[in-house]
Amino acid sequence: MTISKENKIQEPLSPPPGGGREGLVGREGLSEGLVRPYNDYENKGEQIERMFDSIAPAYDPLNRILSLGIDIYWRKKGIRYLKPFAPQQILDIATGTGDLAIALARKLKPEAVLGVDISEGMMQVGRQKVKKAGLDSIISFSQKDCMALDLPDNSYDAATVAFGVRNFENTRRGLTEIGRILKPGGHIMILEFSSPEKFPVKQLYRFYSSTIIPFFGKLLSRDKAAYEYLPASIRAFPQGEEMTGLLKEAGFTNTAFKTYTFGICSMYTGEKQ
Repeated sequence: MTISKENKIQEPLSPPPGGGREGLVGREGLSEGLVRPYNDYENKGEQIERMFDSIAPAYDPLNRILSLGIDIYWRKKGIRYLKPFAPQQILDIATGTGDLAIALARKLKPEAVLGVDISEGMMQVGRQKVKKAGLDSIISFSQKDCMALDLPDNSYDAATVAFGVRNFENTRRGLTEIGRILKPGGHIMILEFSSPEKFPVKQLYRFYSSTIIPFFGKLLSRDKAAYEYLPASIRAFPQGEEMTGLLKEAGFTNTAFKTYTFGICSMYTGEKQ
């Protein structure tokens, strides 16, 4: 059984008649919530919440091992993009255990950083890290669903998402919601995994992400499905110009993207009109 945010006990949903997957329907459709961690009949957001609550205690050490620490370099690139704009109010969406929120607070010296996430388990780890870093007067956390952020319009100078956009229930709606809470002239910075396209990195990365990551994920977190979801969600997620196109549809201008580490990571940026 699972417990919803309203603290009501819910019985697990039964599969719809006919049960299995409907089949892959193309990258655009997959990006709208069809790639899910555990099954195809429960809400994706609820599954993401359950998945990250499950792996939260092992997430940071496992992430450092599987990424070889390169994720720190990628976050530095994202912060470097935002630095010239000197944002004072920053919203870090899908904040997880707060790695990016902590780096933003240290490097950009904003007035406040609000980290939001659907997983309370991940944020509990984040709160401990923030307190240890002495940044709890700047960084706060709040459980929120990025599909409907209960935050005022035009209230943040910058919004960031590090490796979380592909977990959105609906990519377009999530980006539009981010645009709503940004001030005019505010900036969005997204870091996300992407699929390398050149030989031999493409083949090596596919093997690593589909074999090595699930193996160690199961070994250390006891949730193999969570780490099988990772490569599947990366393959399904819109990348490059397709993603900047979604940013434009959500109302952002000056959109751009860059890739890092042979195309394993991409940064997407834009400005609210």
